[in-house]
Amino acid sequence: MGFDGSGRSVELDLEELLATRLLVQGNSGSGKSHLLRRLLEGSAGLVQQVIIDPEGDFVSLADAFSHIAVDAAHYSLIELERLAARAREHRASVVLNLEGLEVDDQLRCAAAFLATLFDAPREQWYPILVVVDEAQLFAPAAAGEVGEEARRASLAAMTNLMCRGRKRGLAGVIATQRLAKLAKNVAAEASNFLMGRTFLDIDMARAADLLGMERRQADQIRDLARGEFLSLGPAISRRPVKVRIGAVTTTARNVSPRLMPLPDADADGLREALFTADEQDAPPPIPVPPPPSFTELMQSTVAPPAPVPEVPVLDEGEQEAVRLAVLAEMAQEDARVPLPQSYQDYQVRCRMRGVISDEPLDRFRRQFAMARAGLNRDEDWTDVLALGDSLPEEMLAPFLGLARAARADEECPDNDMLAALYQTASPSRARRMLEFIEEKGLIVVRVDMLGKRSVSLPHLGWTTQPAIPEQPRPHASRRAMPGARRRA
Repeated sequence: MGFDGSGRSVELDLEELLATRLLVQGNSGSGKSHLLRRLLEGSAGLVQQVIIDPEGDFVSLADAFSHIAVDAAHYSLIELERLAARAREHRASVVLNLEGLEVDDQLRCAAAFLATLFDAPREQWYPILVVVDEAQLFAPAAAGEVGEEARRASLAAMTNLMCRGRKRGLAGVIATQRLAKLAKNVAAEASNFLMGRTFLDIDMARAADLLGMERRQADQIRDLARGEFLSLGPAISRRPVKVRIGAVTTTARNVSPRLMPLPDADADGLREALFTADEQDAPPPIPVPPPPSFTELMQSTVAPPAPVPEVPVLDEGEQEAVRLAVLAEMAQEDARVPLPQSYQDYQVRCRMRGVISDEPLDRFRRQFAMARAGLNRDEDWTDVLALGDSLPEEMLAPFLGLARAARADEECPDNDMLAALYQTASPSRARRMLEFIEEKGLIVVRVDMLGKRSVSLPHLGWTTQPAIPEQPRPHASRRAMPGARRRA
């Protein structure tokens, strides 16, 4: 990371950092962004990185490394969740640029992106270095001028990142200008600290407590130069060490202001330049046409504006085909979003194809569940849908999937397939769902001596073929990060 006061190199253990997290604090201009850039450049080829960038400072990483810059202003929340899921699946390093958004929108976008990373399936729990700049904005200690809904969503995502993210491979690196503005339950989970220059007594006292220093020693935090930090933690040093951060290869778009010479002019010359109008300032003359004659007034007609062409109207059969195609397209996307949000997305997609979808939400719930379960529309499913009316709306798709397999005399869906239809990544939740449906009397579950499971629908006389409910999982050691310990 840099050098101490004696010129010795100060290194950071990257694998230890993934397990213990990092907190960076310093006033504006203390060198926090430079420190984060040094850390990101040094570990770019060793671990996947996700940067939450509220000011667009780290977009330049995409020019020198394999980072993907995502401008959040050009995407909806659903699209950002899909991008986050694909980034987690393909282990792509991403810079989420929130520049240009209002503060409430920045919090919503960051919350959606981080929540999707946190909710990834277990087989995608690869290590990720999640860097959040200006963390006091996304995890404020108290309610401010932002909306309460956006603040709670962002604070919950940051709390999950720092408190529960380690088991999911998420290593939080948060940087803040003031510790007093950062939520305590977020800051308390970091075990490594890099404290830069600060002047307020409350921030110096908290920084000294985190570094294990006495209160009278806290004054040295005020004397730190720009780019100097007091470091402590299992990934850096067991005792507080002053480190000067080394050089970086990329630069931010926003540079610090520097003094520039003023123009060489006296007061009279500047006054004349400010208040003297030139030819460009003068408005162009407005030509005054001659008044029309009475004959011209009687003969003149004002042409009406051209009518807006109507959208081509499809017949009912074509419209129904478009609706079914939109439902099939949405069913292939693994977006764990609430039903009303999916309904709104469905209506927008239909309007984009020239079809007005005015069916009620209850009918959309059925149609969407049928599409996700893969039901054949040429077959009659009236009795199955009547049975499914007694279930909660989120259980309809798994129940229809069981009915489809039983009717076709196919193998019983395993827990992973049922969990996907249940819009969850937890097979245990899928098992509890089956128990709930069985308690309702809609199905009967049987497990034979070989551990194979079959499901029957007693009302209809259908039964699936027996199949193993749990797919074999890879051994935990195979999912560990390969290679020996590396140091950045």
